[in-house]
Amino acid sequence: MRFLVPVGIVIALLVVGVGFIVGGAEDEPVGVTATTGASVEVEDERQERFAAFVLDDAQATWRMLFARAGKRYEDAKLVLYRDETEAACGFGKVATGPFYCPTDDRVSVDLSFHEELARPAQAYVLAHEIGHHVQDLLGATATVKIFRRSQREGEPGANVRLELQADCYAGVWAHTTQKRGLLEEGDVDEALRAAAALGADRRTGGRVSPETFTHGTSDQRRRWFKAGFEHGAVDSCDTFSASGL
Repeated sequence: MRFLVPVGIVIALLVVGVGFIVGGAEDEPVGVTATTGASVEVEDERQERFAAFVLDDAQATWRMLFARAGKRYEDAKLVLYRDETEAACGFGKVATGPFYCPTDDRVSVDLSFHEELARPAQAYVLAHEIGHHVQDLLGATATVKIFRRSQREGEPGANVRLELQADCYAGVWAHTTQKRGLLEEGDVDEALRAAAALGADRRTGGRVSPETFTHGTSDQRRRWFKAGFEHGAVDSCDTFSASGL
């Protein structure tokens, strides 16, 4: 999908799709292999601009939604790194990929991990991490404690519900991009495929054992992203009250 960028904005926003427009010129796909220091620097710069704009747009969306609910949204900070980074919640390494630290409100993205993903997956992952920040602002810690006190044996745990809720929040953001006319035909299907591709059953392979998942199955991630996208409302993302995920 492609986003038309107003004059003065040098970064294109991509929710789902394979191309985007910067100043009227279509950017290259992410999967270009850098072979020199200069090309690595150029690719890093391109990814940094893309990540920063996705983050800024997502946060502008949540700022608006919080204001409508009479709440104040506090911005998260973006940290881009390669290989490892110092963060309040520990070391972020290549194997870790993107993560959110509630102790310092930082979304950290490993460019080495990110460059292996297509643009749809990059935008989806960033929106998901901002979803964790939204959870933190809305008091997810207290929600988790209440849920664990009443959790029944065999039902999906709090961690899975947190991850699926973050997927739903990513869908809420995607809903606003559609209302602004930024989505092209077929983009939603691409988003749903991106959500499914990051499901725990796809990552682990072999026998599907939902009780061992920490991020939810492919079907669950797709379902909750779609719930957020279709309704565009925070209250459509209550994974903790849902009897079935």
